[in-house]
Amino acid sequence: MSETTETSPSTRLSELRLALEADSLRHVRRLVHAMHPAEIATLLGSLRPAEREIVWEMVDPDDDGEVLVHVNDEVRAGLIRGMDAEELLNATDGLEIDDLADLFQDLPEAVNRQVLRGMDQQDRERLQTVLEHDPDTAGGLMNTDTVTVRPDVTLDVVLRYLRMREDLPPSTDSLFVVDRYGRVLGILPITKLLVSDTELTVSELMDTEVTAVAVDAPAAEVAKLFQDRDLVSTPVVDDKRVLLGRITVDDVVDVIREEADHTVMSMAGLDEEEDMFAPVLAAARRRAVWICVNLLTAIAAASVVDAFRETLEHLVTLAVLMPIVASMGGIAGSQVLTLMIRGMALGQVGAGNAPWILTRQLLVVGLNALLAAAVMGAVALGYFGDAGLAWVIAAALVINLSVATVAGVTIPLLLRRIGVDPALAGPVLVTTCTDVMGFLSFLGLGTLFLV
Repeated sequence: MSETTETSPSTRLSELRLALEADSLRHVRRLVHAMHPAEIATLLGSLRPAEREIVWEMVDPDDDGEVLVHVNDEVRAGLIRGMDAEELLNATDGLEIDDLADLFQDLPEAVNRQVLRGMDQQDRERLQTVLEHDPDTAGGLMNTDTVTVRPDVTLDVVLRYLRMREDLPPSTDSLFVVDRYGRVLGILPITKLLVSDTELTVSELMDTEVTAVAVDAPAAEVAKLFQDRDLVSTPVVDDKRVLLGRITVDDVVDVIREEADHTVMSMAGLDEEEDMFAPVLAAARRRAVWICVNLLTAIAAASVVDAFRETLEHLVTLAVLMPIVASMGGIAGSQVLTLMIRGMALGQVGAGNAPWILTRQLLVVGLNALLAAAVMGAVALGYFGDAGLAWVIAAALVINLSVATVAGVTIPLLLRRIGVDPALAGPVLVTTCTDVMGFLSFLGLGTLFLV
């Protein structure tokens, strides 16, 4: 078995960073030219602004458009600001319609007008079709470059037609079979076309159980469809099943990655497009909103503690154990919330099965709550020698973990119903509930039974 001498992308990225640190610009240029545009985009997103400018200047102008498509929005905006109109026009040349649509919205208006003037009528109409739809829908993801055939023609005619085209759109695994009005009737897999008798007609071989997606279907639903059915491409249709375009697996991979980034970053109150190396003031301004929101929720929790000031003055041991109750509730709430957000993203959670999920989570967390209560009760009894305190902290733990479970299940469902992203607002609200209830239950029970 022969050994490959090709360097892995991660190794090339590391080598390029070392070359930048050593100020070996000739080596940097050679490495950049050997990289794929997507790898260059990843590298640009991991460099400081000054280094980013150096590397961007070394990128082959023919790759500028592909790199701009792959970098995140904030980095892209910074690169575009440093380019003149001619460079931007050259960057758009040769891009696929769906990629051009992604880039089009970030370009200066004057450049967009020149791009449109330089396109033929067919491509201009295709671009306008994609731009009419929300980027996070099937219409925003689709590429309008499709290959269609009629059901009544023979495979020999189809093969001659394809040879006349000389080229096929990337990721073409099937041809779309349409009627005279452009309505999708089925698909003709390329594999069947190549191995079947050329005298057969398309209608004899086409697959009529085609998985078409509505043009206004959310991107997350499209991604799940590709995942569940192992699709490479699928047609996009309007409400009359007229073919508008197609979505390919490479577009769906981008959606899956963006969804994952969004979930992770939103749970910390951050934008998935945030540039890690953005200017300090700009980054601080974006984060200030959720810092202030968390500050307000912390004040609400502190006000609960303040209401039991006299109790704490009489029994200082409550102050020692109080953070444990709130912390345990926070952990339980975060676990349930994470499961809910994931389940909602996968389409596994809805109003129909929410009561069953709540009951199950209460049972799961309840068992853990009893275990935690037993352990902390024993610790309180052994360390402080106070049976009453042991019972109070044990009861408070059971109460707070139960509240955390209810909050973790119901809050994301309520947020989705009112149109708020559960991944963004859910963690703050669940943490507030567990902090407030943790302090309230522990100090309240302490006031009733210990003071």
